Formats: sequence, structure tokens, C-alpha cells
Amino acid sequence: MDLEELRAFVAVAETGSYLAAADSLSMSRTTLRRKVDSLEARAGVALVEGTPRGIVLTDAGKALASQGHRMMQEMRAVLSSVRDLGATPRGTLRAVMPVGMPPELMPQLIAMIRAKFPALHLHCRFSSDPLGEPLEEIDLAVHFTENSPGAAWVSFPMVRLERSLLASSSYLALRGTPRSLAELAAHEIYAWQAPGEDACELPTRDGARFRIAPALIGTDMHILRRACVAGLAIAFIPDAGLPEPFGGEPLARLLSDQVGADLRLWVSAPRVLAEIPKIRLVLELLRSFVGNL
Repeated sequence: MDLEELRAFVAVAETGSYLAAADSLSMSRTTLRRKVDSLEARAGVALVEGTPRGIVLTDAGKALASQGHRMMQEMRAVLSSVRDLGATPRGTLRAVMPVGMPPELMPQLIAMIRAKFPALHLHCRFSSDPLGEPLEEIDLAVHFTENSPGAAWVSFPMVRLERSLLASSSYLALRGTPRSLAELAAHEIYAWQAPGEDACELPTRDGARFRIAPALIGTDMHILRRACVAGLAIAFIPDAGLPEPFGGEPLARLLSDQVGADLRLWVSAPRVLAEIPKIRLVLELLRSFVGNL
């Protein structure tokens, strides 16, 4: 398959227009149309159809567009990584991470990466749903959902956490300790919004769901935890069992025999990049950092 023909077709599929696709690729409409026609001839089947509203893909075109888009992503990733090949990671590592990462640990991790790989520069983006972000230029995606970004990616589990009901002793002294799920209705509840889940439902140990009415729902688990430490509410958030930062009092787990669910922190990398030094050695460093915790 001619990559230039594929690139032209994918651009048409993404823009829905020969003219817009030609502009995006900085080529003439005639040249682009010729490349798409050539690709159709190779495929032996029509890939696009013209309509009064513009270009639409045939079923064969939709199938090829999906695979072609992935192939172009992989090719861009490979080309961008060529200059980074060598014994020492260098260049720019682009990562997308979930909001709410422990702020007391992030400086340690950044300092460790910079000390170990001084020629490597970091470009981090934070998101409430990392896998919902555009990942075309991303080297590492850190996320809480077990879903892989796709077949072109490889994923590794990093940390096991447990989503639990947590409260400070000051809150419990003031409001009392709930002894059953029904008693939660009398309490102030803050809940973490997990990607793709309903924050108004608590997962129970028997596999069911218990409906609640949180006073606050948030995507930043650290802010919710700090509010919990301050005695403002009972929080249903992921808990790694680490000591409270900044000298805060330990939080008590509530109704742990009735409510809770395991949660994993994952890191994913494009499969074609997983073994280059920039990715492989950073992954090894991440595993070491997590293991030391």
C-alpha cells in the first residue's frame, strides 16, 4: 500500500471534503483526488461516494478509514521517535495523566525522572478522563480505567487502590459514625467521579449498587480527600493506604464490609514505541518508584 495514497484517503475521511483534505495536506485537489482514485483501484472497491452534502464513505471506506487512521498514528509515532533512539532517553516525553494525582508524590517523581534522564523533557497534560483525550501525540497515558486506548497500545498495571468510604475522627465526633448504608442519608457525602461511572452509586461487596445523593461530586480525588481530612464530609474516593501528607490525621474506613471496590492505576504506551529507551526506561523507573511506595 502506498502511504501517500493512504494519507490522502484518511484526510478525506476525516474532513469529508476533497478540498478541505487537500488544504490540510498542502497539495492540490487534483493531486489528492488522483491518490484516492489510485487507492480505490488497488482496493478494487469504491471507498468514497459523492453526495449533494459532500463526501461519504462506503462500508469498505469506513473499514479502511478506521485502520488507516491507526496506521497513520503509528507511523507518526515511529517517525517522531527516530531521533530519540539511543542508549539514553532524550527529547520530549508527552504524557496525559488523571487529575488528582497526589501532589506530595509528583515532585518526587519529576525530580527522579529529571535526575536520571537530564536530556529528557516532560510535557504533561492532566485530564479527568485521560483515555478520552486525543492521543495522537502522546507517549504515555496514565489512567484509572482498565480499558486500553486501543489495539495499537500496550498497558501495564501500576498501583492497586481501593475505593472506600473515608472520614476523619473530627467529622465522626461531630456527626456520628454510620452503621449501615441506610444511615449514610443523614451524612454529608462527597464522591469521586470515576470515568464512565455514576458517582451517585456506591459499589457494594455483593456486586450490587447502592444509590446515594452526594453533596459534592468531583473529578479531583485529592481535593475531595483534603476536604475529608478537614472534617467536612465522608468521602467515597480511591485510597492507596499511604500516610496523610502535610501531617494530616489518618482517615478511617467506614462500612468496609459492605462498600468498596478495587481500582488500578494503569500506564499505557503506543505498542510501536514501548521498547524505545524514552518509553521503556521511563516505565522501568515508574515501576521502581511505585514499588518503593
